[in-house]
Amino acid sequence: MSNQPPGGESSTNASQIIIPEDRIIVVMGPTGAGKSNFIDVATKQDGHTVGHKLESETSDIRAVRVDHPITGNSVVLVDTPGFDDSSKSDVEILTMIAGWLVKTYKGHFNLATIVYLHRIIDNRMSGSLQKNLLLFKSLCGQEAMPNVVIATTMWRRVWGTEGEDREARLKSAYWADMMTQGCRVERFRDTYDSAWFIIDGRFEEPAMVRVSREMVDRRLQLKQTQAGITLNNELKKLVKARKEAARKLQAQLKQQDNDLVVQQLRKTQTEIDEKIVQLNELKLSFMAQLLAFFK
Repeated sequence: MSNQPPGGESSTNASQIIIPEDRIIVVMGPTGAGKSNFIDVATKQDGHTVGHKLESETSDIRAVRVDHPITGNSVVLVDTPGFDDSSKSDVEILTMIAGWLVKTYKGHFNLATIVYLHRIIDNRMSGSLQKNLLLFKSLCGQEAMPNVVIATTMWRRVWGTEGEDREARLKSAYWADMMTQGCRVERFRDTYDSAWFIIDGRFEEPAMVRVSREMVDRRLQLKQTQAGITLNNELKKLVKARKEAARKLQAQLKQQDNDLVVQQLRKTQTEIDEKIVQLNELKLSFMAQLLAFFK
């Protein structure tokens, strides 16, 4: 297996690979939370990360190098896909992110900060958002929390005390355990200074990410890690819920001849099949998944 650092292309040009001197900032969060926008604002690229990109535009994990605005030291911002992405299954995304984190850990690179973005405009924590947060916590683990920043986005789209009230509820109901473990909560105001205030935690030690230690130090397969177990349990819940919905639809179908009900039944059955496929994917060996990721 190649020892090439994560984010690197096949070229040996030092500007195209992550090096030990780089300070790595990983940006995570649900699809649509504003990860790419956060990185574009922090790098002043306005959606066009040219010149400093470390990954091709087709890559699902995008790494961009930028100079620190004060020290001038090299910082690499990493954009990751969110769970519930329309183009990939949650299993594929977990495999991709875990593989990247493992390679970073094995290469002894400085994973300084993990930024988790959350849209303040969401008026409730949907099942999808709760799942994203649960998977994020299971990936990172308690030891990494001092290096984690939860950053709320899209403050321009809330009025009065609406945003502050939601932020208070999130802190007390969903983020309290993470904050107790050392996680910071900040607001991203869509400005360059705001982005760097969030990034610049000046942590003394690299983040000790749980999934990396589980897979490298304890030699666990992905399905055996806390993140793998968490995703497996979430998928089982979804399959159970969808099977129950299909059962009810079948009962309705017997009682009436309704084309709309038939269409809904078929759609639900398709969703069940897709989730069962994802569950089966978790039964694959981690090595097969990792080889596919690097290939």
